[in-house]
Amino acid sequence: MILPVKQATNERRSLLSFLKNVLIAHWRSLLILLIGVYLPFQLFEILAVKVWQNQAGFPWDIPILLSIHSQARPQLDVVAIILTRLGSAWTILPIMSAIAIGLWRRKLWRSLAYLLTTGIGSILINRTAKALMHRVRPQLWLSSAPEFDYAFPSGHAMTTMTFVMIVLILAINHPRRWLIVLFGSFYVVAIAWTRLYLGVHFPSDILAGWMVAIAWAIGVSLIIKPYWSPPEPTITQSTVSETNLLPKEKQTLAKD
Repeated sequence: MILPVKQATNERRSLLSFLKNVLIAHWRSLLILLIGVYLPFQLFEILAVKVWQNQAGFPWDIPILLSIHSQARPQLDVVAIILTRLGSAWTILPIMSAIAIGLWRRKLWRSLAYLLTTGIGSILINRTAKALMHRVRPQLWLSSAPEFDYAFPSGHAMTTMTFVMIVLILAINHPRRWLIVLFGSFYVVAIAWTRLYLGVHFPSDILAGWMVAIAWAIGVSLIIKPYWSPPEPTITQSTVSETNLLPKEKQTLAKD
């Protein structure tokens, strides 16, 4: 009777030791998964459920809009209309295409696959969410740049945040990545302000767009594992690696 008990105890210890080793080896990835994917997606889910139950949204939606609108000026109208165009998909698409061509010419297939997957996926998620939620846009005042499709989540917020996240993740090893964080943060906030100033989105639309874009961009990066390094005159190991499969990917294909 003692032998089975000792065997069971040893198995439990082995299992705990295995789990401990896995957590130690992958704690960074797990932390990124928690903070970068799970938490933003949970916040998006909370926002979506509330909007689904009540189209009026949150108590702070309308007061924030009215507060921003109280600062309206003819000069600001012009600035907002010009800036908001910089956050549209039609403005970002040529930039993304140029980056994609650059990655293709350098044969950075993994980075290119990440850019295409994240960009196209973001568009599909936004279109699907808008069609499912059917949230009508605010009608508190006559907008100088009206929109006529559904509001939740904000397409401009998703597009700009997805764009910034893609560039940041592709340049994660670049020594000046802090500039992307700085200018990217200013860019997404400025575009969000234009959407609120023009009265075409609730604040919860903006927040939801940011959260789902962050979760999607980071989630895809954990699967595809893209990276970018400054160009060098000789062929570097990072460039070669991007033309090959990772060891785990090779094992998966070998099993199939």
